[in-house]
Amino acid sequence: MVMKVLVVGGGGREHAITRALSCNSDVRIFSVMARKNPGIARIAEQVLIERETNVPEIVRFATRNTLDTAVIGPEAPLEAGIVDHLEAAGIPCVGPTRAAARIETDKAYCRQLMERHGIAGCPEYRVCHDPEEARKFIEAYDGDLAIKPIGLTGGKGVRIMGEHVDVAGAIEYVRQIGGDVVLEERLLGAEFTLQAFVDGKRLVPMPLVQDHKRAYEGGVGPNTGGMGSYSLPDHMLPFVSRSDYREALGIMEGTVAAMQSEGVPYRGILYGQFMNTHEGPRVIEFNARFGDPEAMNVLSILESDFSRIVTGITQGDLASSDVRFAPKATVCKYLAPEGYPDAPVAHQPLTISDYGDALLYYANVEERDGTLRTLASRTLAFVGMGETLEEAEAIAEKAASAVSGRIFHRRDIGTRDSLEGWRHSHMKEIT
Repeated sequence: MVMKVLVVGGGGREHAITRALSCNSDVRIFSVMARKNPGIARIAEQVLIERETNVPEIVRFATRNTLDTAVIGPEAPLEAGIVDHLEAAGIPCVGPTRAAARIETDKAYCRQLMERHGIAGCPEYRVCHDPEEARKFIEAYDGDLAIKPIGLTGGKGVRIMGEHVDVAGAIEYVRQIGGDVVLEERLLGAEFTLQAFVDGKRLVPMPLVQDHKRAYEGGVGPNTGGMGSYSLPDHMLPFVSRSDYREALGIMEGTVAAMQSEGVPYRGILYGQFMNTHEGPRVIEFNARFGDPEAMNVLSILESDFSRIVTGITQGDLASSDVRFAPKATVCKYLAPEGYPDAPVAHQPLTISDYGDALLYYANVEERDGTLRTLASRTLAFVGMGETLEEAEAIAEKAASAVSGRIFHRRDIGTRDSLEGWRHSHMKEIT
């Protein structure tokens, strides 16, 4: 039976979603994106170039083409209520309603929900709506804090005392953003990502992934949207024990149950970003969609029919869905324009030579007159898959090195030396 699916979004994450759906020849893909992604455009039957937050136009496109379901990639259309409007038009969605998406779009809501229901993993926090109130709390707090704007920031709005700012800088930053902040204890440890398919009640977890946010090799430089990520054949990570994993999954299950009990059922992809501290996993944040790049790691090794998982989510019946991931390691390496993230050099030509066995995902790139050109953000991503991390990294590195132009990538992502060095330096902080 033919299934017509709308994919909203035009980045590397959405290319991975589109590719995974296209593995079923009975799926016809329709796409909405703000600018044309060459990889998605080659797969999709129809493409609407439109702002992903222009909900009325997207609903018209979906109803005109009598689409069966929709998968929402980025967070901005979720905050704009795209799921509410598509479902009102009879098109079920993989993605939470606007109210449920607050788990990501409203950091105060997330923390207060966890506190109301006694969910483990919640750090000490204070919600402020006034710069003066925040100033007093910052000055009185014995230790470092994470300063988080309450709304969406594209993953780049958090400032950490002791890393990005001192006390005076923290107070000034709060003033700059108007005082609507969540102030949280600074968590120390090793970060990991646990993503799950959610049908409103049940969660089906995906392999653990570790993302690397820093721009330059060795984990230095400014924070980015993510320069790459890796996963291991056993779908675990070296610094996450089985008990840590069970605790993190339990936190996510408790959060979904809490939302269900409050009349805000969560359906879609739930992304838990955790810090593994000396006291166990703590929630850095939840995201209401796949991570980017983490989506590319997990979807590249998904053995099950993604369209059936989509149906299980939208029908509230994941229990009947077959969800299997290949027992392989993955390494994702993102290429970014020179100067990214602070001063990216855009509109520069790229040439891709033979990239071997890696999967190529297009992100923030344009194709003009047969030539690929950089834009202002991450450009392309390659995912290597292998029986071992070393094999996956070699495939990803060969592919990333096959691209010439004014771009760069982190060669160290997925290497054993980098992994062990990172693990040692970060775990030392929490012992």
